Amino acid sequence: MRAYRDVLTNPAARNVLILGALVRIPFFAGSVLLALHVVETLHGSYAQAGALTAVVTGCRAVSGPWRGRFLDRIGLRRTILPSILVGAACWSIAPFAGYWALFGLAALAGLFEIPIFTVVRQAVIGATTERTRKSALALESVSVEAAFMIGPVLGVGLTVLMPTTIALFCMEMALVSAGILVWILNPPLRSADELGHAPAVPRRAWFRTEFVALCAGGCAAITLLAACELTFVAAMRDFGEQRWLGVALAVWGFGSLIGGLAYGALHRPISTYHLLIALGAVTVPMIFATGAWSLGVTGFFAGLLCAPTLVASIDQLSRIVPEGGRGEAIGWHGSAMTLGNGLGSGLAGVAIDLGGYRAGFAASAVLGIGLGVGLALLVGAARGRSAAKQDVLS
Repeated sequence: MRAYRDVLTNPAARNVLILGALVRIPFFAGSVLLALHVVETLHGSYAQAGALTAVVTGCRAVSGPWRGRFLDRIGLRRTILPSILVGAACWSIAPFAGYWALFGLAALAGLFEIPIFTVVRQAVIGATTERTRKSALALESVSVEAAFMIGPVLGVGLTVLMPTTIALFCMEMALVSAGILVWILNPPLRSADELGHAPAVPRRAWFRTEFVALCAGGCAAITLLAACELTFVAAMRDFGEQRWLGVALAVWGFGSLIGGLAYGALHRPISTYHLLIALGAVTVPMIFATGAWSLGVTGFFAGLLCAPTLVASIDQLSRIVPEGGRGEAIGWHGSAMTLGNGLGSGLAGVAIDLGGYRAGFAASAVLGIGLGVGLALLVGAARGRSAAKQDVLS
């Protein structure tokens, strides 16, 4: 617990973690409300709701790198001010418009999305030292999972009290207000040693093999997790125990939370690629689940490596990218994980259609193990070439 005590007694790190937890709740609530609004109020199809969600997610992924680049070059306030203005304008109109107007306005707002995830992670990295960074990122990961659990429940609950039009408007305005709060607080994105005089670092200084492999690893981890999530649904339907689906997913998520906290307390970091291999390996037992109870047990142990893999990925990124380039780097990394979220459902869907839920879990396991091994070998070879080049120059 000493590692976490050191983080929580650091006022800058503690305040950023609390801020991050609060501002992400309306983000996750707004995502589920958007789909509900299309289906329930606009009387659209689930395909239309899915298309809108996919486009907004794609716009957010595209915006990640260039918004992160602005954070490095012009600072937080100048970067998020246009996001606040565009978001306020779009979401003042979109909830009250028809489907196609909503489609265009939501896509525009997605392109100018307040880069909450990049800001919080960059601020957490800047507020900590290398010794405490892993623990802080583990707490940040836990706060994301908590917001992910609270946000959708809050969004659905609001639809019981008011029309989806008002609920969507309120939640998106809450997200805009969260952006205003971030603008007012203006948390430092760099360490005290670098504030005020560290120039932006050119992309060519860090956008190399190891960084690309790290993004691929993050993408693979999220792809595996998204595939497993859909496969849980298929498995519980096959067992005829759909009523226990929420419990099984909660147990899986609880395992991830425990694993993330345990990893954050370790003294030494573990390679993202080794954790990805292990994540694929612990997915294998779920292939042999025969009911809700066995799936819950195997899911808990598989969950223990979910958060650590993602935390290790961000921690490793902070070690290979200089402070002046981390905003853009985290943006690229976030976009890669957004891509993985979309790929995972497609991968699982094809596998499940071909061989049932067992094939879904098997495909996830093969993906994690295969890409983990491949990326570890790729990065090892790149480091070997770099060391040989240094020897020649010296």
